[in-house]
Amino acid sequence: MTTEKTQESLAERRDLVVEALKYIRKFTGNRTVIKYGGAAMVKDDLKRSFAQDLVLLQSAGLRPLVVHGGGHEITRTLDRLGQKSEFIDGQRVTGTAEMGVVEMVLTGKVNTELVGLINTLGGNAMGLSGKDAHLIRAHKLPPRPGKPDLGWVGEVESINTELLDLLLSKSYMPVISPVGLGVDGASFNINADMVAAEMAVACQAKKLIFLTDVAGILDENGQLMSELCAADLRGRLQEGRAVKGGMQVKAQAILRALDGGVEAVHVVDGREPHSVVVELFTEKGVGTLVKA
Repeated sequence: MTTEKTQESLAERRDLVVEALKYIRKFTGNRTVIKYGGAAMVKDDLKRSFAQDLVLLQSAGLRPLVVHGGGHEITRTLDRLGQKSEFIDGQRVTGTAEMGVVEMVLTGKVNTELVGLINTLGGNAMGLSGKDAHLIRAHKLPPRPGKPDLGWVGEVESINTELLDLLLSKSYMPVISPVGLGVDGASFNINADMVAAEMAVACQAKKLIFLTDVAGILDENGQLMSELCAADLRGRLQEGRAVKGGMQVKAQAILRALDGGVEAVHVVDGREPHSVVVELFTEKGVGTLVKA
């Protein structure tokens, strides 16, 4: 016997499917870059729900590209090795010893685990280091006046879009570790937010999504801003209004992406299961949408 509560639940599911279909049709064939980081990388249930979202996007005809971080795991590994983690303005100081650990964790552990999970759930992902086939050419981050040297911390010089075009045309989902290759063969640790932004610009993605450990971009009162424009975000960043800490780097990455032609950037709460699908395929969404 169907109860009134069951009927309401079925109606809600029906409406959700109908709403999702509208967005799936709209986004089919579009490239979307997703930066994976924060709590979604730490908790097993969130890892799984994120991987399920990626499989759904790929199955629905979207072309997702994933750039992942790995700061928690890097810090944990360095701690086990008796090495201290040091940060300056949100950037990890990366000496030669630390760079070896960074590359081992990002490419050898985080990347392979995520790719394995996606493929186990029915996706078609391929793991890549930024060093593979010159995917991410990089150089050392220029020195900043009055700031200590960060070591092997770099910034993106160029992206091998030919490789990405090939993989996407063959229905592969690139999953990218943010390690760049220098002209002399050196490895560089690059901020994953900035890699995601540069990747989105280079491959002409329609959307860029950041998973964070907060609800989205918050205003001065700590309230979620569901939508704002690039000019507003730029002003808040310059004036230090509400955009602080780790969100500063994300704000810079958001503006870089929008200035480079990306149509929309979403900042969503990675602590919530299936936040990527809810943000993309429902009217209300769950985070902050930033447009040019």
